[in-house]
Amino acid sequence: MEGLGVLEEMGELTRRGEAFALATVVWRQGPSSSRPGSRAIITASGELRGWIGGACAEPVVIREAQQVMADGTARLLLLGTPGQFGAADPDGMTVVPISCQSEGALEIYIEPVLPAPHLVIVGDSPMARTLADLARALGWRADLIRGQDFTAGAADGRSMVVVATQGHGDEEALECAASARPAYLGLVGSRRRGATVLGYLADRGVPPDQLDRVRVPAGLDLGHTTHQEIAVAILAELVQLRASGALAGARVSVAGVPAAGVPAAGVPAAGPAKDPVCGMAVTASSSRPVRYEGADYYFCCAGCRQAFEQDPGAYVKRETRC
Repeated sequence: MEGLGVLEEMGELTRRGEAFALATVVWRQGPSSSRPGSRAIITASGELRGWIGGACAEPVVIREAQQVMADGTARLLLLGTPGQFGAADPDGMTVVPISCQSEGALEIYIEPVLPAPHLVIVGDSPMARTLADLARALGWRADLIRGQDFTAGAADGRSMVVVATQGHGDEEALECAASARPAYLGLVGSRRRGATVLGYLADRGVPPDQLDRVRVPAGLDLGHTTHQEIAVAILAELVQLRASGALAGARVSVAGVPAAGVPAAGVPAAGPAKDPVCGMAVTASSSRPVRYEGADYYFCCAGCRQAFEQDPGAYVKRETRC
């Protein structure tokens, strides 16, 4: 996949609400199999679709792209052989040494493309309609659903749900919303009304861990406000919680994101690995492993594999000291 195919795939993933990262080659130093403008999509599961370079670059780009998706922040990578760039790292760049036999170099920009926040508003009041309009103005996906039409399937663990039925089936709507276990669940109403609704649901056997997550009244406390201002207060609370990272469920789930630093050798085959001979990041599933002392080791090329097979103890000891 390349060219228009990458753009079409981006559109399809966006329509499906799936997170991905776009990697674009902005500079190359030959010999290299890529060229400026080469693009690839990296999915949250770590699948690369497109072309940004050969076996040396792909594992590093996949690893960095998954971290970009998890952080939500773009980064500029400079990939090359150790010592090729000197001691100073260019400002604004992440320098990743790779032991590529071609001795080429690449500069790759990786940007996250994350699904829009999903807000479900249960109700049909002027306040609910104002809240939906405000959320859409921020680029969020806002669904306005009447209480009698709302089902748990309208939300998931990454959704934010505001129940604004305002006395018309509050209990049923809140119980249904709680069963979806959204990242945020708020009830529009007074504290007294909220205590009554929550008490009723507790008597009905709704699990305490679901009820404890309900925010009532929903929104920041701005004192005596109009219906339109209540909508602003609720949206302000949602923005605040998202910006602070408090809505953990709303974060994108990215498989295979490594801990800080380079992943150690001997990790499961589905995840990233490191060549114990040259230190290059490799995709574990892309090569046949060598098993030594109960661990699997993966290699970027036949030369590294042969060197390891001749004296595995030397490389495993060096890996342990790191």
